[in-house]
Amino acid sequence: MKACVFVGPTLRPEDLPPDDRIVVLPPVAQGDVYRVAQGRPTAIGIVDGYFEGVLSVWHKELLWAMAEGIHVFGSASMGALRAAELHPFGMVGTGRVFEAYRDRELEDDDEVAVIHGPPETGYVALSEAMVNIRRTLDEAACEGLIAPATRDHLVRIGKDLFYHDRTFDRLLGRAAEQSVSAEELDALRAWLPLGRVDQKREDALAMLQAIQALLASDPEPMQVDY
Repeated sequence: MKACVFVGPTLRPEDLPPDDRIVVLPPVAQGDVYRVAQGRPTAIGIVDGYFEGVLSVWHKELLWAMAEGIHVFGSASMGALRAAELHPFGMVGTGRVFEAYRDRELEDDDEVAVIHGPPETGYVALSEAMVNIRRTLDEAACEGLIAPATRDHLVRIGKDLFYHDRTFDRLLGRAAEQSVSAEELDALRAWLPLGRVDQKREDALAMLQAIQALLASDPEPMQVDY
């Protein structure tokens, strides 16, 4: 039994488990799941995928893979989007980002979008996902570093940034221009190196654990009724 997992900027190479049952592939694009499914893996997991300039993974290839008996998982980024859309049909979503899309707390694709480097860089992320900004600012407010009203203002500033431009440095710079409390911004800036929350990474790791648990259980092929 094996699983094929599509991963890019969300996880660093050292995050991936040393498990020879898991085949790690680049971010998914349209047709990739169909091609991988020809090898009949036990499971396919989607974390990262292309959406701008490259055709995105198609819903029908995911549905087809499940109809062929393959367990399909999604989390964190493109995987969370597709799992939120296809969980009624059996796709397994994991993590807070998936839950937020499933429950319609989030709707925009740009919430998980980042710009990243090429394969030789390990798809290093060059911007910050909005879902990570939201979660990080929530934690900062919970710890009393910023007021809830300041958190909400910073979220609005972050959301107004084009996803290519979303970084905490730009966010704090824009906030300073808008006369947000310098004391709160200084406290947040000092806290960020250790306090920043990478929600996408947490969700992706949870998905890998779920896939490993599935493989260990010697599962029957996926059964669908569509």
